Amino acid sequence: MSLVLTPIVRDGVGRFGFLDHPDGVRKKHATAVPRVGGIAIALAYVGTFGIAFMLPFSYTMVMRQSLPFILELSMVASVVFLTGVLDDQVGLSAWQKLIGIGGAGVLAYFAGIRVDIHLLHFLPAWPWLGCLITVIWLVGCTNAFNLIDGMDGLAAGVGLVATLAMLIAALTQGNMPLALATMPLAGCLLGFLRYNFNPASVFLGDSGSLLIGFLLGCYGARWSEKSVTLIALTVPLLALSIPLMDVVLSVLRRYLRYRPIFAPDRGHIHHKLLDRGLSPKKAVLTIYGFCSVVAVLSLLMTSVQIRFSGLIVIAFCAMAWFGIRHLEYAEFAMAGRMFLQGRFRHIIDSETKLVDFERALSQAANLEECWKELVTWSRDFGFQGIQMSVNGTLLEDFGTHDSKGVWELRIPLPDSQCVTFFRSLDSASSPLILSALVSSVQRGLANSLNKGAAPEPEVVRIPASAELYYTARATAGGGKVTR
Repeated sequence: MSLVLTPIVRDGVGRFGFLDHPDGVRKKHATAVPRVGGIAIALAYVGTFGIAFMLPFSYTMVMRQSLPFILELSMVASVVFLTGVLDDQVGLSAWQKLIGIGGAGVLAYFAGIRVDIHLLHFLPAWPWLGCLITVIWLVGCTNAFNLIDGMDGLAAGVGLVATLAMLIAALTQGNMPLALATMPLAGCLLGFLRYNFNPASVFLGDSGSLLIGFLLGCYGARWSEKSVTLIALTVPLLALSIPLMDVVLSVLRRYLRYRPIFAPDRGHIHHKLLDRGLSPKKAVLTIYGFCSVVAVLSLLMTSVQIRFSGLIVIAFCAMAWFGIRHLEYAEFAMAGRMFLQGRFRHIIDSETKLVDFERALSQAANLEECWKELVTWSRDFGFQGIQMSVNGTLLEDFGTHDSKGVWELRIPLPDSQCVTFFRSLDSASSPLILSALVSSVQRGLANSLNKGAAPEPEVVRIPASAELYYTARATAGGGKVTR
């Protein structure tokens, strides 16, 4: 049915606003491609059940017994499907899609789709907690397939591998309802891949990727219901691990780079494979291969003895770690170096010092105390000298200044006043720390500039003129300074 319906829907419905136009950045296909694959898959999936109910086979008894649940799940899945159709047609914001998917997750929980957490003894037995975990699982699976749908045949193929893993597990465990639910989905995806594999003549669209992810999340939850051990709960997670890993990596990358979580980019796993020189077909087939290996591992966990399940999880974690390192994510490499080399602790220490520094400046009773605090803290921050031009007076302190070149940080204050810090050229500082230092000085001195007159300096007082600025420049140039 999928083989027949896909070209009909593509040619009949695709032209009514469901076209994916190339943009030359993330969408590099040559011409506009219909994104109605989800509609074709939904029609084929529902049609398969309609025909199956009319066939005189024994398994139809199982379907009739599960009819109330099937109807409830169909209504819940239709919410996700319609959310995807609206996004393909008119475009929805990330939050609007999240609300639709989250609402469907809540409805699925009350329809009987629940992640079994009775084995998680370390969690309190709160009913709302089970609902929250179920919704997070379904939202995660749904968005995982939506995010991974970035190349011809990728989401559909990965979904096919995961569906086949669940189907085989259901058959080996005698779980006939799960087998009857996953077998038609596998057929729909296999037929759709005929038109979706590179070069694709039709795309899944959000209606397809969201629907596939949501259905697989529901079936994974049903799969976990027969778990008798804590580690067996990881089997559905393992079967869907590649799309879920991609969404976790995307969230972490964007968080580390201070970018919107839902903003699109070219940092997904398939993009990284393309950057390493693989063609689109080879990149997709490579991901197929990894998904197949992980699917086999998930099936092994359902059949081997319990003592080997932990080894399988460890093997998967090692393989995932190796794969992530091989993809060369700059964000994670930088974060690792910062943590191992102590730079992360240095930033925390500097930020804490800045808080104490600002508090000390704001608590100073007069300008003399402010100057003393500035001199003391400038040494603590590693500066070799400091100048302060305030109330027509220039204060200087170069207690550790040498003849080497320096760079300066000049912080403006109200009424053309300023504070200038000097540091040697061979000593660097984080731009983020310097920016925070500027804010701390300006806020800390805001209440102290008018508390008292300028103190009698302990260093040489000279007029604030262009000569001093030229002197600083000459010092930075490495020349000798004379006054």
